[in-house]
Amino acid sequence: MTSSIGQDELELVDRWWRAANYLSVGQIYLRSNPLLREPLQAEHTKSRLLGHWGTTPGLNFIYAHLNRVIRRDSAEMLFVAGPGHGGPAVVANAWLEGTYSEIYGHVGNDADGMAELFRQFSYPGGIPSHAAPESPGSISEGGELGYSLAHAYGSVLDNPQLVTAVVIGDGEAETGPLAASWHSHNFLDPATDGAVLPILHLNGYKIANPTILARMPEAQLEQLLRGFGHEPYFVTVKDPSNTGQAHQDFAEALETCMAGIRAVQESRRTPAEGAGEADGEAPRWPMIVLRSPKGWTGPREVDGLQVEGTWRSHQVPLSGVHTNEEHLRLLEEWLQAYRPEELFDGDGRLRPDVAEGAPTGEFRMSATPHANGGLLRRALKLPDYRDHAVEVARAGTERVSPMITLGSWMRDVIELNMETFRLFGPDETASNRLQNVYEATDKVWQYRIDDVDEHLARSGRVMEVLSEHLCQGWLEGYLLSGRHGVFNCYEAFIHIVDSMFNQHAKWLKVHRKLPWRQPVASLNYVLSSHVWQQDHNGFSHQDPGFIDHAVNKKAEVIRVYLPPDANTLLSVMEHCLASTDYVNIVVSGKQPSPTWLGPADAATHCQRGLGIWEFAGSEVPGEEPDVVLACAGDVPTVETVAAAELLKAGAPGLKVRVVNVVDLMRLQDESEHPHGLPKRDFDGIFTTDKPIIFAYHGYPALIHRLAYRRSNQDGLHVRGYKEEGTTTTPFDMAMLNGIDRFQLAIDAIDRVPGLAEKHSLLRQELQDSRIRAREHTRTHGEDPEEIRDWKLG
Repeated sequence: MTSSIGQDELELVDRWWRAANYLSVGQIYLRSNPLLREPLQAEHTKSRLLGHWGTTPGLNFIYAHLNRVIRRDSAEMLFVAGPGHGGPAVVANAWLEGTYSEIYGHVGNDADGMAELFRQFSYPGGIPSHAAPESPGSISEGGELGYSLAHAYGSVLDNPQLVTAVVIGDGEAETGPLAASWHSHNFLDPATDGAVLPILHLNGYKIANPTILARMPEAQLEQLLRGFGHEPYFVTVKDPSNTGQAHQDFAEALETCMAGIRAVQESRRTPAEGAGEADGEAPRWPMIVLRSPKGWTGPREVDGLQVEGTWRSHQVPLSGVHTNEEHLRLLEEWLQAYRPEELFDGDGRLRPDVAEGAPTGEFRMSATPHANGGLLRRALKLPDYRDHAVEVARAGTERVSPMITLGSWMRDVIELNMETFRLFGPDETASNRLQNVYEATDKVWQYRIDDVDEHLARSGRVMEVLSEHLCQGWLEGYLLSGRHGVFNCYEAFIHIVDSMFNQHAKWLKVHRKLPWRQPVASLNYVLSSHVWQQDHNGFSHQDPGFIDHAVNKKAEVIRVYLPPDANTLLSVMEHCLASTDYVNIVVSGKQPSPTWLGPADAATHCQRGLGIWEFAGSEVPGEEPDVVLACAGDVPTVETVAAAELLKAGAPGLKVRVVNVVDLMRLQDESEHPHGLPKRDFDGIFTTDKPIIFAYHGYPALIHRLAYRRSNQDGLHVRGYKEEGTTTTPFDMAMLNGIDRFQLAIDAIDRVPGLAEKHSLLRQELQDSRIRAREHTRTHGEDPEEIRDWKLG
């Protein structure tokens, strides 16, 4: 390690640390008397004591040391608190740096402001206890553990000057997503990306149990971290009372790590003459392992039991301050131990010899624009999708792969936005038929590259790793720090990130209401290899339920699109990539499928969100239809249009209206969702009293749920996926779940009054057609040619 750091510098760090700790304890306990100008009384404390002390002093310690480096080097740094339940630390440092008072004027930088800072924490009408969107400088709430390291790596992509220091709690380190995240540096290009400094904070305990890595022998832990590709530097606080030694040790480790980061970057940014791109080993990035007591500087013993350095300090070490005079006395001693009179003046303002510990302007980690990515976001340069659109001479007669078509357009998106757009996926980009993007870029990779490998390079706009958690975490970090991206995934396996999606949607819900947080690019999912076409896979790969999960979130955040063909997919994606502050879910098949609408009609249809397809139906202008065949999703659309054709031929005079839905949220009432269709329009399209046969891509109950306020509930009959699946043909899948053309036509016959009696022979023929189609798949292993190659008309 490097030589000792100047004592004056370390004393400044210590003053800052004490101030941050004082403010953190105050947030958990106090509602008044913030500077202890009078003896502490029970009425000065909050009625409900909420918060997490155990991790907080370690976060404050690290933050104070990072500020020293930032001030000296004018370094751009972002702070990610993996144990985000240590929210008091994030808020305390933002207040000390002045950012908090700049954003929230009612929380000034004086005694009154300090009192409000304390009162509002974990308080009704106040702020949450985590590093939530309300916390300046945060891009990772850390309430649900496991995502900090992935967020950190996402933030530094295409940010060559940024260093993101991420504190990883030893409890968080036990989660699956965090365990996978150690591999992230293999996807970091030191020449064009920034750097992540992982700081593994081992305080020994979770809520009630010891942690694995803290109990692991140090030699074994070092082997583990080195195996992940890091160079770990261990800092151990052997004597909690000797804080001077702790500061010295950590400062030296930090100096060594920052020098190591610079060395890696310089070696790649000014490579040796004659070195090829694939030459050399992947860089070994430095990191710090900090062992410090849980609840450091807090009460060492309470009620005869050890607290500091144990799980008992996890939340509120002194829980009885209202009724237990000893607890109240210990709290006062605890606060006074930070010597607040040395930190704050008589007005409650930070003393100059503490305030100088803060960086200036946007170098403050609480004020960095990298944590408010909308400040940095530049609109994407989007190619005109019509340049890639498919000409449609006659609807339903030609077949193309929507995803291959999209891949060509996204190739151009990448070419136009080589520093602000990335495509993420779990080893499925080519499988999902987006391989045309490789005409413009490669997949980034830092380990060995062999001759047999394709499209691997030290730099690239595509990031593929077989971890949906990493794809989601990287993309979230990339978006929240001001860039754009798409996550492509098999439909069934996007469920792996259900909970991560939850957290991001919650973040956006709050973020949108904070005037100081600027809009960020939407999180875009493109889900393919979907439930209805699984040629190589079976039941395990068949689950369209992510949509059901997603629509539980706030309506202003969630958008769901089911484009029926290639041109509508292009139109939808152009809209999604230009949007902000949403989660856009787009589901599309990858196999060749019929094209229905030309470029102009596709754009109009997508703008409407749903519409009547006159070319597919048999209704008479000016007259009400007898039945409405509605559809959402590419395969249900094919089956619905084919069913309408069967009815047109078999039941002449039957007035069939075909309605296609692209924007699923149009089904909701306008009072429920911003995209909801007004009642008058909905009733005009779907009618108020005619049968509606709705073929839906996913689980049928969702359509009923979305349309529950609509007039014609009794007439709505939904067909969709009902958990019948296996490795079989596409049409057999449709039959297994009742969305095939024959069943939809039968449903219409059964539900239009008087039709079953008139057309019982047609109904029987349709049933026989289903039986023959099923037998054909069992005999020949494929769908009948007339179904496989079906064309409208």
